[in-house]
Amino acid sequence: MNAMTAQAAIASGRVELANERQRSLVTAKVRVLVVVALFMFATLAALLRIAQLGLFEPAPDARSMAEALLPPRGDIVDRNGSPLARAIPAYALWYNPKAFGAEGGSPLVKTPEEIATALMQIFPDGDYNDFLRRLKSDRPSYLRRRMLPEDANRIFALGEPALEFPRESQRFYPQGSLAAHVLGFVDETGHGHVGMEQVLDQRLNDPALRGMPTALAIDMRVQGALEDELGRGMTDSNAKGAAGIVLDVDTGEVVALASLPSFNPNRSDLAYNDLVFNRVTNQVYELGSVVKPITIASAIDAGVVTDLSVRYPSGRPLQIGGYQIHDSHSFGASLNVPEALIHSSNIVTAQVADKLGGPALRATMMQLGFNERPFIELPARGFPIWPRGDWARITTMTVSYGHGVALTPLHLAAAYAAMVNGGVWRPATLMKVEPGHAAAGRRVFKASTSARMRQLLRMIVADGTGRKANAPGFRVGGKTGSAEKPGAHGYQKTNLIATFAAAFPMDKPRYVVIAMLDEPQGTQATSGQRTAAWNAAPVVGRVVPRIGPLLGINPDSTRDIDISDLSPLVGNGEGE
Repeated sequence: MNAMTAQAAIASGRVELANERQRSLVTAKVRVLVVVALFMFATLAALLRIAQLGLFEPAPDARSMAEALLPPRGDIVDRNGSPLARAIPAYALWYNPKAFGAEGGSPLVKTPEEIATALMQIFPDGDYNDFLRRLKSDRPSYLRRRMLPEDANRIFALGEPALEFPRESQRFYPQGSLAAHVLGFVDETGHGHVGMEQVLDQRLNDPALRGMPTALAIDMRVQGALEDELGRGMTDSNAKGAAGIVLDVDTGEVVALASLPSFNPNRSDLAYNDLVFNRVTNQVYELGSVVKPITIASAIDAGVVTDLSVRYPSGRPLQIGGYQIHDSHSFGASLNVPEALIHSSNIVTAQVADKLGGPALRATMMQLGFNERPFIELPARGFPIWPRGDWARITTMTVSYGHGVALTPLHLAAAYAAMVNGGVWRPATLMKVEPGHAAAGRRVFKASTSARMRQLLRMIVADGTGRKANAPGFRVGGKTGSAEKPGAHGYQKTNLIATFAAAFPMDKPRYVVIAMLDEPQGTQATSGQRTAAWNAAPVVGRVVPRIGPLLGINPDSTRDIDISDLSPLVGNGEGE
C-alpha cells in the first residue's frame, strides 16, 4: 500500500470514529430527554390526581384516619366540662385452647387448677370454679373483661401461650359511683343501660358525633355534696335508703340526682342488681306533709283562702263518715293557715281542702303532672298511685296532706319549683340547657300566689318544723313530711318515709332541694326521733351551705324575704 492509500485509510477511520461518537452522544441526549419527559409526565399525572382528589373527591382515606383516632364511644361530661364517662383502651383475658394450632391435648403448660388459683390471686373478686370450668373446656372464651395493664403483665409472667390479651375499649367512669343512677353503665357489647348511657346510646356511638362530648345538666361538685350528706343522713338515722335532687327552678335542669345505696358503673358485670333501681324517678311514695303547701297554694290561687288570719278548729280529730283525721298531737283549739303549716296540721289542711273541693285540688295536681310518670329523659320512671275518677270527700281531704296519692321525689321537686318560681311548671331535664332555651312550661299558680308561698315556706324553716334546715344566710324555705308506709294490713307505724322539700334563697329562689330517707330509725344522732324534722331537714341544712357558693349563691345575713305581715299571725309550738 502506497503512502497515499495509507493516509486515506487513516482519514476514513477517523471519520468513522467521529461518526460513532456523534451517534452515541445523540443517543444519550435522546435517552435523557425521554427520562425527563417520563418524569415530567409522571409528575404531571400525580399533580392532576392530587388536584382531582382535592377538588372533586372527599378524601376517604383522611376520613378513615380521622375516624380511627376517635374514641369508640363519645364522652359524657358535666355542665362544667368535667368528665363523667369516657372510653379508654383496655385489655381483656382470652382463653384460646387452640393456641398451639394442634387438636387434642391440653394447651396449658400448668394444670387448669394451678392457673385458676393464680388467676384468683390476681382477681380476688373472681370465681374459681368458673375459671376452672373454662380452662378445662375446649371452647375459647373470655376469662376476664377489661383488666388493668399491670394485671395483664402478671398473667403474661405465668408463661401460658393459651392466655391471650386482646385490646378492647373500656367505658371508664372517673368519679366511680358518683351519679351512677344518672349515667347508668355500658355492657360488654358497647351499649348503654339504665341511665343516660342508654338514653344517648345512638348519639354516643355515632361516628359523626363521637368527637364532641355530651354535656349533662349535672354539676359534679353539687352531686358529690348531695350524695355525701344523704349518706351521712342514712348513717345517722340507720335508714335503708335515701334519695335527693337539686333542681334549677327556672330551667328544670337537674343539677344533682342521687339514689342510695348506689352501684359502681365501672363494674358492668356486677351492675345487674337491685342497686340500679332509682328511688328518685322510679319509686313512688306517699310523701305526707310535704304536699300540704301545694294544697294551700291551690286554695289561695282559687280565692278560697284570702284572709290568713281566719282560724279553723283543731282541738279534736276531724270526723268524716267512718274516718277520723287527727294530728300528731294537739296544737290548741284552733289554728290559722300559717300556723297549720308551721305545725303541720292534718286537721286544718283537710278543712281547707274540703272548702276548696276535690275537682279544684285534682286539677291543680294534674297541672303539676301528679297523674303521669315524671318528666325526665331517664328510661325508668314510676307511675303514680293516683285516685281515679271523681274524688270522694274523704279522698280530697287525705290527698291534701299527702296520703292516698303516691309520687316520686322528682314529681315533688318539679311541683315545688313551680310553687316558688312565679307559678310556672317545667319538665325536668338532665341535659344542659343553654341560656334562653328553657322549656316554656305551663302556668299553674298566679305570681301573687307564688310570692305568698315563698313567705309561708320561709316561715316553716324560721319558726316551724323545718328549723334544722335553716342554713344561716341562705334564706331556706321548705316543708317536712313524715308518712307511714302502707303494708299488707294497713299503714305501718314503725316504717316512715321522711322527706324535706326546700328551696333557696327564698327572696329570689334559684334551686329546689329534696332530701328523702327511707325507713329512718330513732338513733342517738337524731335524738331518738324518726320524723323528717330530725333527719331529712338536717340533711338539707348541711347540703345548702356546701352547694350554694358552688352555684353562685353566697350567704348574706343582711338579706331575707319579708314575712313581717305574717309574723303576728303565728303562735308558738311545733309539730312533726
